[in-house]
Amino acid sequence: MALRVSALPLTYVAHVLAVAAAVLVLVWNIHFRGGLAFESTNKNLIFNIHPVLMLIGFIILGGEAIISYKALPWRKDVKKQIHLVLHAIALILGIVGIYAAFKFHNESNIANLYSLHSWIGLGTIVLYGIQWLFGFVVFFFPGGSSAIRSDSLPWHVLFGMFVYVLAVCTALLGFLEKLTFLESSGLLKYGPEAFLVNFTAIVTILFGAFVVFSAVAPAQVVDDFSYSSI
Repeated sequence: MALRVSALPLTYVAHVLAVAAAVLVLVWNIHFRGGLAFESTNKNLIFNIHPVLMLIGFIILGGEAIISYKALPWRKDVKKQIHLVLHAIALILGIVGIYAAFKFHNESNIANLYSLHSWIGLGTIVLYGIQWLFGFVVFFFPGGSSAIRSDSLPWHVLFGMFVYVLAVCTALLGFLEKLTFLESSGLLKYGPEAFLVNFTAIVTILFGAFVVFSAVAPAQVVDDFSYSSI
């Protein structure tokens, strides 16, 4: 007999992992990296905004937006608005996070857009914005016809999942790149900060996985052996 799980318990796991990932990235950048600042003589504080906003603002809020249809008990129109708003906030915070990375590079005389992480990251934020605009126009305002919405929905979901998985992969490249830079500058490879960064990346992978599991799992599991009145 196949094991079938509804989406709701999977969303609970995703919420817990989201909190864990947020705490870990804040501890890393505030406790180990010295804090956050948009203006500072210590340019590293400017960069610290980037991983915090990209993980909490972009990946976590974006993931919560994806699973909002399965996690919330409210009417579909309310869940649609929450889905739209959370994605908009995620997009805005993602743009601010990328701006912080450019600001750090420019003020530190470091070249921009030289790594695979930066290339894929910039492409991901552009695709995310296109996906949001498409969803807004077709499903919210002015809204397409019922036929257009019906035909567009599977592609909207599929493309959205692709962009989200791409975002998670980009974050992992970012963790790897930053940790490699730190270790080449003297950070202990088996020290507490290195372990914290790796654990944050692992929790991010698990969160992304449970977002995908929640999105593809049925909202309710129907028992084939249950009886209904004739």
